[in-house]
Amino acid sequence: MDRTERFYKMEQLLRAQKVVTRRQFMDEIGVSLATFKRDLEYMRERLHAPIAFNSERGGYELLEVGGDGPRFVLPGLWFNPSEIQALLTMDALLGDMQPGLLAPHVEPLRARLEMLLEKGDVQPAEVRRRVRMLPLGARRQPPGVFETIAAATLKRRKLSLRYQARSTGEATERVVSPQRLVHYRDNWYVDGWCHLRNGLRKFSVDAVIGAEMLDEKAKAVDMNAVEREFNSGYGVFAGEAVQWACLRFNPQRARWVALETWHPEQRGRMASDGSFVLEVPYADTRELLMDILKFGADVEVLGPESLRQVVANEVRRMAAVHGGRTAADAGRT
Repeated sequence: MDRTERFYKMEQLLRAQKVVTRRQFMDEIGVSLATFKRDLEYMRERLHAPIAFNSERGGYELLEVGGDGPRFVLPGLWFNPSEIQALLTMDALLGDMQPGLLAPHVEPLRARLEMLLEKGDVQPAEVRRRVRMLPLGARRQPPGVFETIAAATLKRRKLSLRYQARSTGEATERVVSPQRLVHYRDNWYVDGWCHLRNGLRKFSVDAVIGAEMLDEKAKAVDMNAVEREFNSGYGVFAGEAVQWACLRFNPQRARWVALETWHPEQRGRMASDGSFVLEVPYADTRELLMDILKFGADVEVLGPESLRQVVANEVRRMAAVHGGRTAADAGRT
């Protein structure tokens, strides 16, 4: 048990038992008398813990202190019970979203949070049982790749990546200066400067076959430039040549879409007939097309005409695939 954990254990004993003897402290924490005395002095002098010895009751107690004096806080954690519950809830969500991603790193913090949470009426195990997130579109990642990319991003080091393009299956060797990690629609991406292409590129982490952190410092790129490159368009597709899509959803869909965020800079308004008109910027039609098509005939593209034609062409392609089959044909497959 390290020093900080001993502080938490001492406070827990004092609040639970009200009066704690020196021997109880030493037995529960597993320290010598000299270590106990040093810890007690540190808590009193440095952390302003109002711990006093009650000679009548033969033990130490935690006094109630009011006024404007120094506040007693334990090092490293300044959370009330609600905040601790929120943190453990986020931990449970991360566990479902990316199993094993943070577990080795947050385990010491989780242990301390759980110890504090046990003072309340919520059990940590119950939090993990009752909170779940379903990553429906998550793609599997090679072991160790994410950790390497995350470390290089935070340490500002270059990466050597072996990257396999999904569209062609071609694998290329890249040296990349990572700028930021992005979690989008249950998958991880890294925005970085590609030294092979000499420009900013977005890499899907699940398409990285192998990753190695290099000793060289990463190229410094103005984050405003990164924002302009990747945040202006719709979804993960980059580009500064932005157009605005104007979509009208019928009244049945309007009630849901009006509450959704498609893009941080979107514009929306309810029409007099109960439909909802949504405007979003885009630089590439691919992802926007998928989101439009999932609404079927409940959405109409009002503009621009080029996007309207892209959607119409895709609908015709779908009709050609599905329209010629009869119910009997479907039953024979």
